[in-house]
Amino acid sequence: MWLLFAFIAVPMIEIALFIQVGGFIGIWWTLLIVLLTAITGSYLVRNQGLREIGNLQRSFSELQDPTEPLALGAMILFAGALLLTPGFFTDVVGLSLLVPGIRRAAFVWAKSKVKVQRFEMGEGPAQRPRQSGDRVIDGDFQDVTPQKNRTDGPSEWTKD
Repeated sequence: MWLLFAFIAVPMIEIALFIQVGGFIGIWWTLLIVLLTAITGSYLVRNQGLREIGNLQRSFSELQDPTEPLALGAMILFAGALLLTPGFFTDVVGLSLLVPGIRRAAFVWAKSKVKVQRFEMGEGPAQRPRQSGDRVIDGDFQDVTPQKNRTDGPSEWTKD
């Protein structure tokens, strides 16, 4: 129900803001502001996204919990989508998600709403280390399947 409300409310808010801002400063300035926020937002999303990818790679290499860098990266991606969407309301929400403090607060809030039952990193049960008594057998093989001649008829499976 919340998603339906968002799909109805957000375009209505954007239309109302376009009318108000366009009536106050003019259509061309309004369009220029929307274009500049998209360009500026793309630049900010690229820089912050690359930084967050570095944090994610670092968490993987140090075998730390990657939840925070993944969530922050998803918020940056969502901010980029909002900034590329024309409108003032989506621009404000997108720019606010690019502020690191607001992103971290949103992560802490979302983390308080999610209950993690189990989390493991490292080698799983299918990748157990080899024991000293394990034997490795090395060998070669040769395919001895007979080649079918082109003159042979259809197989038994294709006959009617």
